[in-house]
Amino acid sequence: MRRNIVHSGADALIYEIRQIVAVAKKLEALGLQITYENIGDPILKGESIPDWMKEIVSNLILKDKSWAYTATQGYEPTRKFLAEKVNERRGAQITADDLLFFNGLGDAVAKIFGFMRREARVLGPSPAYSTISSAEAAHSGYEHLTYNLLPEHNWMPDLEDMENKVKYNDSIAGILLINPDNPTGAVYDKSLMKKIVAICEKYDLMLICDETYAHVNYSDHGPLHLSEVIGDKVPGMALRSISKEFPWPGGRCGWLEIFNKEKDPVFSRYVKSLLDAKMLEVCSTTLPQMAIPEVYSHPNFIPHLKRRNEKFKKTRTRSNGIFCRIKRG
Repeated sequence: MRRNIVHSGADALIYEIRQIVAVAKKLEALGLQITYENIGDPILKGESIPDWMKEIVSNLILKDKSWAYTATQGYEPTRKFLAEKVNERRGAQITADDLLFFNGLGDAVAKIFGFMRREARVLGPSPAYSTISSAEAAHSGYEHLTYNLLPEHNWMPDLEDMENKVKYNDSIAGILLINPDNPTGAVYDKSLMKKIVAICEKYDLMLICDETYAHVNYSDHGPLHLSEVIGDKVPGMALRSISKEFPWPGGRCGWLEIFNKEKDPVFSRYVKSLLDAKMLEVCSTTLPQMAIPEVYSHPNFIPHLKRRNEKFKKTRTRSNGIFCRIKRG
């Protein structure tokens, strides 16, 4: 072609776990027996969806409105329900207008970095989660910027390393956390989270926290959400999903919980650009959004989470060659 149409960050779009499948298929065709693990799909690993959850979704399918478009930001009753859940934590307070739904968090991550000014960077953890690190690198055209997670300290973030990188690189506009972490499984406590919030406040940064596994952990203190520690000064976003909690990974349903949007005009304008971009797509899939309040409110949901977490803990403890940090889960 007379013009190069390849994005400057195309070579950064790498997800080794998914790409290795093509190699495995070729080896399998040559007669080699392959044992396939997966990218965190509980269903493919044999987990059954409880009947009460299937019944909720089945009943929703019978309603015509589950087949229609919904509001661009997301199904309003669900956004109101989730905002109330956030506010019950007695931390940062939000409204339904502070939530924005996507077709899974992969879609959300693509928008977060796709509509961020290219010169602005987000500092993320290392080891990294490929979906996020590749998206950040592709958006910038450079290698992903990272802070270290320390294996000798239960994979906790090296806060000195984090602050030094922020201090001496003014292109960094935000810090990314994954709590509980993927891939290390580390669970951060409130004290650590508040120290990271303090770094963001000191250097005028936004804070992004991927909470995909927030309710899939067996730590003593249970889930800790960004809303509980972010306060009223630092702009931030929590990334939530039903993929691992229900689990319904094929539903492709995730959302952003946005905090302190009005405290910073640049952040507020950036958030508006995410909504504007979503308007071009009309909306995210309606059915899973409609299911969220009914599933989360069902009397079997909390026991369902507890049983799953206990099962995961026991399975890891029994696995040969794997050491399970029960307390930090």
